[in-house]
Amino acid sequence: MNMKNSNTVLIDSNPGRNSQTYGIARELGTDVDLIHEPSVGVVGNKGDSQCYIGVLQKVNVIHEALKARVGSQQGKLSMRLIQPEFTVATSDGIRNGTKEMRYSLIGREVTNDSLSEHLSATGLEGVIAVVACDKPPVGTLAAILEHNRPAIIMSDGSIRPGVDSKTGESIDLITAYQLAGSADEKLKRRIAKEACPGFGSCGGMFTYNTMQSFIGVVGMQPLHMISPASQDSRRLKEFPIELVDYLANLIDKNITPRDIVTRDSLRNAVIVAMSVGGSTNVLLHAPEIARAAGYKDFSKEIMSPEEFNNLSRNIIPVVINARPFGQYSMVDIDAKGGMQVIVKELLDAGLLNGDTLTCTGETLSEQIKRLDPPKPDGDVIYSVKSPFKETGGLRLLGGNLSPEYSAVLKLAGVEGGLENNVFKGNAKVFDGEQELLKALDAQPEVFENFDMIVVRYEGPFGAPGMPEMLDSTSRITALCREKDIVVALMTDGRFSGGSVGLVIGHVGPEAAAGGAIALIENGDEILVDLNKNELSCSQLQDPKVFEERQLAWTKIVEDNNGMHPSVGDADTRLLNRMRNSAVSAVFGAGMHPNRSLWVRDPRTPQKSNFKPHNKFR
Repeated sequence: MNMKNSNTVLIDSNPGRNSQTYGIARELGTDVDLIHEPSVGVVGNKGDSQCYIGVLQKVNVIHEALKARVGSQQGKLSMRLIQPEFTVATSDGIRNGTKEMRYSLIGREVTNDSLSEHLSATGLEGVIAVVACDKPPVGTLAAILEHNRPAIIMSDGSIRPGVDSKTGESIDLITAYQLAGSADEKLKRRIAKEACPGFGSCGGMFTYNTMQSFIGVVGMQPLHMISPASQDSRRLKEFPIELVDYLANLIDKNITPRDIVTRDSLRNAVIVAMSVGGSTNVLLHAPEIARAAGYKDFSKEIMSPEEFNNLSRNIIPVVINARPFGQYSMVDIDAKGGMQVIVKELLDAGLLNGDTLTCTGETLSEQIKRLDPPKPDGDVIYSVKSPFKETGGLRLLGGNLSPEYSAVLKLAGVEGGLENNVFKGNAKVFDGEQELLKALDAQPEVFENFDMIVVRYEGPFGAPGMPEMLDSTSRITALCREKDIVVALMTDGRFSGGSVGLVIGHVGPEAAAGGAIALIENGDEILVDLNKNELSCSQLQDPKVFEERQLAWTKIVEDNNGMHPSVGDADTRLLNRMRNSAVSAVFGAGMHPNRSLWVRDPRTPQKSNFKPHNKFR
């Protein structure tokens, strides 16, 4: 294996650099004669929630399996083993509804940065990553794609559902969140204690499992490693050896992540996300993964909004009965054959490209043929011909409130309010989620049938950090069920994959950048038209009204030193960095050095007007 570093001679002659590499080799018990060979190692995601508790053990087991394969003997990897490294992130489940939730999406960026530093500075030529929660896996994959040396990912796995001790029903984190507005303190305490037994990431088809499915189908994770629970014994006894075998093959054949993550594999992954009624967050993470793979504009190079909506509306059905819109969790999907059942069903229906390369060294079709999954059982997993829901789970919206076509509705989670595919409601405006939470807590009676709650100044630039709103949406869902009413919500922030109801996120351009959502007033008529895929404010159709409101908004900004007073405080270096480098949701809402990706510069809103991209004019 001819992979020696180009600076081997220089390193060999420097005792200062050699001393630590010798020391590491001795401590790890590896061959000191391999210290100048290319490096190989394991990385993992860590954080302050149950999602991450199982990661350390798996990383250590995989590290030992990798160590057993490293050496000078024939058939072994002639490489330098390094100690495991970990990235950090916050807990979505613990922080939802708090200001700290601003750090959630930023966790994706921090993971990307820290892992990029590790991969590049260490010069890793092979890596196995164990990923948990929902933002760090995307940051991990982005860093791996940027580094572009052989790599493979394994999900740490889902948490198993809790059981309600009184009813015997399966419960989870979302069950607990939907009780937030209840006056029954004993019930809330009991469900909180019973909802999350054991450890692992959220078990429904929320953002974590949406993205694990995405990462598997895009080719960077073996499909059979997606759905087993975090505490499943296979993750410690079988998968580590398999992962090392796969990585060795990738290294031997010099198959890199950008060979695997291509336009066709990204399209496959988006289609699967539709078919599982996946989280709206996939519309932030897919563009970010595409960026790291070398694609500058997801909507132009991978999939346009028109094609996305056509697929979701007319071609791709939802084929699972899973939380939050259904009954089951990922462990139930695993019991019926795993994600590979769904992928095979879509392949057989001609909806996926089976020729894409995967981390196993096989094409997607070859991997499915080897795994030989069973047919859909018809209760947990459905067939394409007889689906759980006739249309795909996600829809992108344009209209005068979303000229960027960034606004996204999780159609699979809508529980009511659409008549002939149209919702018409009256705006109730809140400048920030905290104001909405105060109203839901203190004055729930003010919310009426067919209200459209508008939460703004929570975008990537405005919050900053684009927090998700599981607390808010859960309270609204509970309120609607209790009063038998429909209350919708739209925001320039985002939602948890566990959110249900008529909720629309990622409205862009965001309010802090002067988008039309900033110009909505209480009582305005808001239209959601799924026949036209539009999100509109009737009053803003009038050019005179639009201009008057825009001038008034601009005056407020000018009087406040160029920033609207409702934006959140950027009171740490990290939040300030997000404010000054975040791009629009349509580009993934991440930190990006090229601010020209904005349709306009949010720091000079009074000097330019938002216009839709050319293709939508």
